[in-house]
Amino acid sequence: MKQFKPVVSESILFGELAEEHLEAILSIAVEKKTNGGELIFSEGDPADGFYMVARGQVKIYKLSPGGKEQILHLFGPGEPFGEVPVFSGGVFPATAEASKNSTLLFFPRKDFVNLVIENPYLALNMLAILSRRLRHFTVQVENLSLKEVPARLAGYFLLLSGEQNNTDRVTLHISKGQLASFLGTIPETLSRMLRKMSEQGLIAVEGRTIHIRDYDGLADLAEFGRLDNPDT
Repeated sequence: MKQFKPVVSESILFGELAEEHLEAILSIAVEKKTNGGELIFSEGDPADGFYMVARGQVKIYKLSPGGKEQILHLFGPGEPFGEVPVFSGGVFPATAEASKNSTLLFFPRKDFVNLVIENPYLALNMLAILSRRLRHFTVQVENLSLKEVPARLAGYFLLLSGEQNNTDRVTLHISKGQLASFLGTIPETLSRMLRKMSEQGLIAVEGRTIHIRDYDGLADLAEFGRLDNPDT
C-alpha cells in the first residue's frame, strides 16, 4: 500500500494526519481495480465500507423509474465516496460506476470506525466533507427543480470558478455528455446553450477550458433568468 501513500496523504480526508495515523489508515485499505463502465456498488447495496479513488474517475448517479441517469458526483484521485452511511451501517443511497479504468482503495467500515474511535480528528474531517457535499446537493436540487438549463449551466461555471479559485476561466474535468447528465439535460441542448452563451459574450469555449468573459453577466444569468432566445 505504500505506493498509494502520496494520494492518501494529500487527500481532503487524510491530508493532515500524523505519520503514525496515516500508516494505520493504509494498513486497513484494500486495493481494488475496476474497468471503465464497471459497477462498484449499486443503490441499496449494504454499505460495508467506503472508497477513495487512487487513480481514474468514478461517477455517482441515480436512475429515474424511466431509466434516465442523473449524475450526482464525479470523483477523481484523492476523493472519497460512499462514506455517507459508513457510521450507520445502512445502504448506499446511489450507484457508483468507474468512468474509466480505475484503482480504488476500499476502507472496511468496522476497521475504519475503530480508527475513528482512536483518532476523533478523522470524524471532524468527515463532517467537513459531508457538510460541503450537503451544500453542493442543495444547490443542485435547487437548480434542477427551479431553474432553466442556461441558469443551471451558468451556476455550474460559477461553482467551478469558486472551486478552482479563478474568475477568468475554468477547466471541465468531465465530458460534455457527463456535464449534460449532471445538469439534467441532453448533450444537444448543452451544446446549444454553450453556443448561445458564447454569442452573447458571457463565455468562450476552448476544448475543456471555459473562458469567462462576463462574470457579472454569468452571475445574473445563474440567479435571475434565461438566455435571450435560447432555442431550447
